[in-house]
Amino acid sequence: MSPATAALEPVTIRHYCKQLRTPTIAAQFEKFANEAVKQRLSHIRYLDALLSAEVEERERHVVERRLHEARLPRLKTLEEFDFGQCPRLSANQIRELAEGGYLARAEPVVSSATVARARRT
Repeated sequence: MSPATAALEPVTIRHYCKQLRTPTIAAQFEKFANEAVKQRLSHIRYLDALLSAEVEERERHVVERRLHEARLPRLKTLEEFDFGQCPRLSANQIRELAEGGYLARAEPVVSSATVARARRT
């Protein structure tokens, strides 16, 4: 194979990948090919790795797109919560519950007195 032909092959492959809309393959086929040669992988293993990378990238983009389209509210933390807006809530008690120590101790979170009050209202 002449050097001119060898230089055209990557360009041609990228062109095909653009037409087929496989950007990950276009970006990584040379790197994967070099790794396949170093590890003495078969053509099938090379193709499997390349296609797997394309599928993983597409799945990642689908998840990102769905999260964006869902317009979920931004993640909030307890540090951002203004306990002054709800004086009946104990900041210390909420922080203790968030740590989850009651799970290891197998303690109930709600007392029987709290349940009785809730039933009366």
